[in-house]
Amino acid sequence: MIIIGGLLLTESLVTAAPSLDDYGNLPQVELMRVSPSGNHIALIGVDHGKRQLLVADAADNKVIKAATVGENKVRDLEWAGDDHLLVTITATSDRLYDFENERYELAGVLHVGLDNKTPWAVFDHSDDVEHTVFGFEGAFAEQGHWFGYFSGWTRVRERGFGDTGYTRQNHYLDLYKVDLETSKPTLMAKGAGADHEWAIGADGQIVAHSEYSAGSGEWVLYGGKARDKTLLKRTSPQQQVALQGLGRTDGTVLVLDQTGTSDLSLEIEVATGRSETLLGEFGVARYLSDPLTGHLVGAATYTDPWAQFFDPSQQKHYKSIRKAFADRHVRVESFTPGLQDMIVFTDGTGDPGTYWFVSGTTHHADPVGYPYPGIKPVDVGTVTTLTYVASDGTSLDGILTLPPGREAKHLPLVVLPHGGPIGVFDEAGFDWWAQAFASRGYAVFQPNYRGSGGRTVEFRKAGYAEWGRKILSDISDGVVALASKEMIDPKRACIVGASYGGYAALAGVTLQQGVYRCAVSVAGPSDMTSMISWEAKVHGLDSPELRYWREVTGADRGPAALREISPVQFVKRIDVPVLLIHGRDDTTVPFEQSLDMSMALKNAGKQYQFVELEKEDHFLSRDATRTAMLKSAVSFVQKYNPSE
Repeated sequence: MIIIGGLLLTESLVTAAPSLDDYGNLPQVELMRVSPSGNHIALIGVDHGKRQLLVADAADNKVIKAATVGENKVRDLEWAGDDHLLVTITATSDRLYDFENERYELAGVLHVGLDNKTPWAVFDHSDDVEHTVFGFEGAFAEQGHWFGYFSGWTRVRERGFGDTGYTRQNHYLDLYKVDLETSKPTLMAKGAGADHEWAIGADGQIVAHSEYSAGSGEWVLYGGKARDKTLLKRTSPQQQVALQGLGRTDGTVLVLDQTGTSDLSLEIEVATGRSETLLGEFGVARYLSDPLTGHLVGAATYTDPWAQFFDPSQQKHYKSIRKAFADRHVRVESFTPGLQDMIVFTDGTGDPGTYWFVSGTTHHADPVGYPYPGIKPVDVGTVTTLTYVASDGTSLDGILTLPPGREAKHLPLVVLPHGGPIGVFDEAGFDWWAQAFASRGYAVFQPNYRGSGGRTVEFRKAGYAEWGRKILSDISDGVVALASKEMIDPKRACIVGASYGGYAALAGVTLQQGVYRCAVSVAGPSDMTSMISWEAKVHGLDSPELRYWREVTGADRGPAALREISPVQFVKRIDVPVLLIHGRDDTTVPFEQSLDMSMALKNAGKQYQFVELEKEDHFLSRDATRTAMLKSAVSFVQKYNPSE
């Protein structure tokens, strides 16, 4: 069975050969979630580029609820009990009057009930709270009545101020308890004076909260709502410590502490302050909590078997599920209490992505959704992990995707470095962008250069101040390694990437020469001096975000250090064609970074193209523009680095 945009189809109907649209279109199914009872499955489906929320009966797959989401960019989907769905969406804001005239990607949460009531957005029915949501702290029932806990900006009435007569009280977030039946918000705690995080218990009370001072970098964890009981203190100029939620039992909370030489998951007992390190031997990708109590039950991990659960019987059950999907990457999507029923997602060689419903009653795993229905298993290129050594002896790895049906011998190459660059990494699963190039006859290499995540803290921090330096040589060293194995033709390589990957593409043909035949930069920074100035304007001069960016880029070494790694400063060195692609609504890397690079290329008389994506953000969140990006990038590479 396949779910596509609300339609239930048999697998035999999906016969179309892959086109670039099949790869570039948004996933036709995403964010699949099982309700706490196991009776319902919710998901976001896409039909002709429009998103819709669908709820199906888990027993017979009959659709029982549908709500149009349209072109809204859906980021998450959560059940609150069996009758309430919370859909997190984002939109690029208009320029805000009190935020330096900048635009932001702001979030909202849409409530959709399984009754016949009209969906509503959290805070939209209150003039006292800004109509945007900055955090979700969970949802819990009180005598069968469900409430959600959200952080938001409180507004106060000010006569004659602006168009509405309201202004923000301050720029600190307050905690609100929202009745999911009536939409009424109730103020629970004030956040004035510091950045707050809250942990809410299943009884609806604040178990603990944290306060962070951006100026001093001091982070403090307190028991309860007040400051009476101090549980933990850290100094973290880059805000690398965070309250994650509840621990494994009542009266405990979980803290992620990244201030030391190891990433620590600390469970802290509020009554005594006693702490225990959890999951120490595993790299935590995501914490997993009970859908009703909010208690921590395990974590998704960076390595096989991809998840760990504290309860031995649950871990045994999960391992039996993992064993059923040999040679595939497995991701736990959703589960009922005790892992009675689960939604898992698999992908990898021969699997373009499959959602499975694992029944605790029948002990069967049934496929219930295919994100890329136009791509058949035979169309998926082989995905493997390649280990290699950088020129300075550092041990590295990367993901190699091979074109289906072709021998790995003297192939043309597309180097596809990931964004970030710090803490992000690529895995051996199905990557729509990599597979699209592979389907056109290219080997695709995604290097996990120093600074990437999924390994040690030491490896991650080794990428600091190496933006256009050792990270860049790590990427090209991967090309050398592939060439030494005669898997690729080193004279037929192009570099393509987005965000930091886009920067690496530009740097690969300015700070380096002779490695690539062409370069494609999607939303890549080009002028690091102006990029850091923009970060300072957006986040403030005394902010953890700016302190982080200054350290990871090497800006603390002085102005010359940024000029030395800015591709825009070295356009005269470029001797290959360059393609720039950028969304006009990008609030992560401003559109001007590509605009300035295009002007520099033009003035230098270089061969380039510039594709502007209207109404697109940094994350390629819209169907038409994502496909337009892919078609432009593939066409450009095929022109200047033919696969045949």
